Amino acid sequence: MAALLACGALVPFGVALAADPIKIGVISEAQAVAGSSIAPAAQLAAEEINAKGGVDGRKIEIVVYDDHSSSAEAVRAFQRAVSEDKVNAVIASYTSEVVLALEPWAARLKTLMITPGAASDVITQNIAKDYDANKYTFHGYLTSSALAGLVCDAAKDLLVDPHKMKTAVIVSEDAAWTTPLDAGYETCLPKVGLKVLDHVRFSPDTTDFTPIFNKIEAQKPDVMITGISHVGTQPTVQWKSQQVPIPMLGVSSQASNSTFWADTNGAADGVLFNAVSGPGVAVTPKTLPFVAAYQKKFGNEPAYSGYTAYDEVYMIAEAVHRANSTDSDKLVAAMEQTDYVGTIGRVAFLPKGDPHVHGLKTGEGYITGLMLQWQNGKQINMWPTKLAGGQMKFPAFVKLPSN
Repeated sequence: MAALLACGALVPFGVALAADPIKIGVISEAQAVAGSSIAPAAQLAAEEINAKGGVDGRKIEIVVYDDHSSSAEAVRAFQRAVSEDKVNAVIASYTSEVVLALEPWAARLKTLMITPGAASDVITQNIAKDYDANKYTFHGYLTSSALAGLVCDAAKDLLVDPHKMKTAVIVSEDAAWTTPLDAGYETCLPKVGLKVLDHVRFSPDTTDFTPIFNKIEAQKPDVMITGISHVGTQPTVQWKSQQVPIPMLGVSSQASNSTFWADTNGAADGVLFNAVSGPGVAVTPKTLPFVAAYQKKFGNEPAYSGYTAYDEVYMIAEAVHRANSTDSDKLVAAMEQTDYVGTIGRVAFLPKGDPHVHGLKTGEGYITGLMLQWQNGKQINMWPTKLAGGQMKFPAFVKLPSN
């Protein structure tokens, strides 16, 4: 009998598809730039698995819920998914506040949940504090502290070493995920040679960034290090319209979506943003085929959470096969054994006892991340160098320190 290949591909098991499917609930923010890829990518993965015979003859069925970026709606969706729709696992949200609201419900309802995009370190810290209760939650994206480290590494290689940059201002939205991100920035930026002149946190409801940019510009930093997700379009548009001469590098989740260029009317030109995958970047042999399939089916390219959601359906399918069951406790044990080469790299989870248990392993051989830049309507990878697709370019209004 055929089985799962070592690389993670699913093959037919030579039996007819059973009547009872493996149900995966997908709770996401359908109208949010950074969350709109989650459900379509999950559906694409399910269709691919089903086309190859399913998992041990069982189809994958995706049940989609739109939480409208509301934690309360997400909780109601999770309750409905488990109690009424009888899902076997849940993929949930790119928003940390939503996932933190769902985490205790995953514990109460003993249901496997994995996030494709939330970053708050508190998610994994909660599991470490009470593993037996919270073991049902997995962190399928990078923690904020891991993101900070990758951004600092990229800043050193792209800005500090070649352009002799020496100073930075941290600019982040006030949200659960940016608290550990900013703490990470404050620790690692000086280590790579960037003195932190200021730390600006603003409300995600901010519409006028003029006073913020004026304050930053007065301090004359060499770079702005960003932590933005729920906003992104507005500060980017105003960065361009106000000709703010300081480059932006960091986390900008909305910038990872292929619509961001059009959303900002081209103001995104020159913006540098962290991602786990990107168009044209063969992080693994699975990356570009996924992007091509997604683009063919949906007409655009996925945001960062689309890559992870796609991988997570495959990981759940493999866990069901290894466990030979959809029992939640058996699924958790099987998920903990994940060693899967997906679109974003080699995925494995940190073990029980680690302070970020069920977080992704990062570093060489696992997840390393990228730093892309918008140029002339395209996302071009700049870092790491071995995966670079071009040279950094900034609009004329951006001033770099003289070498």
